[in-house]
Amino acid sequence: MSNTSTPPTVQSADESGWRFAQCFGDKGEVEDITEADIISTVEFDHTGDYLATGDKGGRVVLFERNETKKGCEYKFYTEFQSHEPEFDYLKSLEIEEKINKIRWCKRQNAAHFLLSTNDKTIKLWKVFEKSLKVVAENNGSVATSNANSPPSPPAALQAPLPGLTSSLGPTSPSRAPPNGTPYFRLPRMTYHDTIVAAVPRKVYANAHAYHINSISINSDGETYMSADDLRVNLWNLNISDQSFNILDIKPVNMEELTEVITAAEFHPVSCNLFCYSSSKGTVKLADMREQALCDKHAKLFEEEEDPSTKSFFSEIISSVSDVKFSKDGRYILSRDYLTLRIWDINMENKPVQTINVHDHLRTKLCDLYENDCIFDKFECTFSGDGEHVLSGSYNNYFHIYDRNATTDTVLQADKSAFKAKKIGGNKQKPGAAKGAKGNGKPIVDVSSIDFQKKILHASWHPRESTIAIAATNNLFLYSQSGQQSQAGGPP
Repeated sequence: MSNTSTPPTVQSADESGWRFAQCFGDKGEVEDITEADIISTVEFDHTGDYLATGDKGGRVVLFERNETKKGCEYKFYTEFQSHEPEFDYLKSLEIEEKINKIRWCKRQNAAHFLLSTNDKTIKLWKVFEKSLKVVAENNGSVATSNANSPPSPPAALQAPLPGLTSSLGPTSPSRAPPNGTPYFRLPRMTYHDTIVAAVPRKVYANAHAYHINSISINSDGETYMSADDLRVNLWNLNISDQSFNILDIKPVNMEELTEVITAAEFHPVSCNLFCYSSSKGTVKLADMREQALCDKHAKLFEEEEDPSTKSFFSEIISSVSDVKFSKDGRYILSRDYLTLRIWDINMENKPVQTINVHDHLRTKLCDLYENDCIFDKFECTFSGDGEHVLSGSYNNYFHIYDRNATTDTVLQADKSAFKAKKIGGNKQKPGAAKGAKGNGKPIVDVSSIDFQKKILHASWHPRESTIAIAATNNLFLYSQSGQQSQAGGPP
């Protein structure tokens, strides 16, 4: 892998083999989208058979793989209200119900366990299938006169029981068996239906003074961490009233505050390592074996900015919005407003790849500052095999790059995608780039970009070439035909 300045070759949906597969959510032309319906997080589980989304209304919706269909398709599984709006009376602050992150625990039995968090409170949910039974027959339902009446009990049970007659009241023809002797009949339960239930098993509250931006489950399966703007806490999944502070960057004097934590994630293999990113454009690797409070990082990944491009907006656009490990833990993927960077954890001085996602927006930074879009936090993710990376953009476009940044597959999570599928053609190429220049860079008409349509949240199937994309209030699924080249990894 080499850090090259040559721009990647743009591929359309047709050239790359990626196809629109499914769309969940309101498919109509809705101009006034309800704020509560906007998807705020997307996450596949470790098998890829289940998919979770959280929205601004505090709801979690789960989907399961539809085994009756060919390919990787999903169907609705269950939905539950994870968080409600609250009010902090001490600080006179409203606490939004919006789901910031969802993380699946590795499955141990028939039930699913997942963590969900809003700005302040983390919850551990148990989701399981529950059989509903109803009373099909009881003592009061015994009838004697019709042909469908139940058979008489065995002779041993026909002897009168002390006090039974008085407790049942006078024996009436409708309440007595054919031989006239009262007897006690136990209620009989029969299967009625199976429902999917969701119950909160643990609530981890009152541990964060600032907004929670990340949760990450450790590879040991027993602990997880939660990060807010200034602190990272370590929890045991089984203990909800106690956590350990493992990182604290809050200065004694808040006027000296120069940076905040923007994202954090555990190493997928080594349970003692975690990385976190900052608003200063740095990614740091910390080792919990060194000391209890990891204020001194083990490694610092930072690329010095070119002084010639420095501007008023430099600090804003250099803030890292997301950070992810590859599945093997060898590489770290970071995203800031304009670029994606791939770091080798053994090489701190420069990234092995720098991919310019939003280079065409450099001239629009002033406008983006005025409409607040410059503060949009785009997520990023590795494919299951670590060979490809994915991140979003505006106009509901998202990009899939190979790890060497030689190809850029441009797709669009747009409602025209499933319309084209219904018609049976892809002439419009809703996921294709709008042409390219001679050097392979896409032609982007900056003036026509709709900055309200943006792909901030996405998740990649851990084993296959299937991706889940959140586009406002819709969940789009795309798959690569033949599960070729960009497949996730071994099943």
